[in-house]
Amino acid sequence: MGRYTGPKCRLCRREGMKLFLKGARCESEKCAIARRDYPPGQVSFRRGKVSSFGEGLREKQKVKRFYGVFEEQFRRYFAEASRSKGNTGETLMTLFERRLDNVLLKLGWAASRAEARQLITHGHINVDERRVTVPSYLVSVGHEVKCRPAAESQKRVRARLDETKGRQCPAWLTADLEHLSGKINALPTREDVSIPVQEQLIVELLSK
Repeated sequence: MGRYTGPKCRLCRREGMKLFLKGARCESEKCAIARRDYPPGQVSFRRGKVSSFGEGLREKQKVKRFYGVFEEQFRRYFAEASRSKGNTGETLMTLFERRLDNVLLKLGWAASRAEARQLITHGHINVDERRVTVPSYLVSVGHEVKCRPAAESQKRVRARLDETKGRQCPAWLTADLEHLSGKINALPTREDVSIPVQEQLIVELLSK
C-alpha cells in the first residue's frame, strides 16, 4: 500500500484524473495518481453500472472540483451559458477558463487555483490598472492582467514563476515575464480546456 497523501489526492484517484488540487506536487513524480492510478479502497472493488443521471452528476462534480466552484456558482455559469448563442456545453467550459484565478494559474503565477484565489483576494492583482479582488472575475479580449508593484506582490509572483517556468502558456494568453503582466489575446475555445470532461452530459443533467 502506498502512503496516504490526503483527501485531495483521494479525489483525483476517485475521478481517475489529475485535478491539480495540490499545486506543484501534481506535476511531480510524487503525485498520488501517478503512483496509484486506481480508485481508493480495496483493489478488488468494482463499481456497478452507472446510470445516465450518475454519469452527468459525476461530470459536473469533476468540473466543480477542478475549478474550485460551489453549486450556486456553477448554476449561475450554466444559466449564463444557456442564454448565450452557440453550444451550451462548450460555452460553459470556456466561461470557467475565463475566470481570473484560472488565468493566473495558466500564466504560472500560482501553483494551484487555490493559491491564485488567495493572490486575488489579498489584493495582489490588477486588471487594466484596477485592483480586482474577486477570483471569479471574467476576463475579456484586450484585458491586461498585472501584478501590483508592491514588493510583497512582486516577490510572491516571481517566486512562483521560478517554480512553474516549465508550464506552457496557452495561445489565447501572452505572458510578459519581465513586467509580470499577461494580455488576453482571444477568448479561450473548447480546445483550450485541459480537463477531460463530457460537458454534454452536464447539459442534459441540468436541462431536465
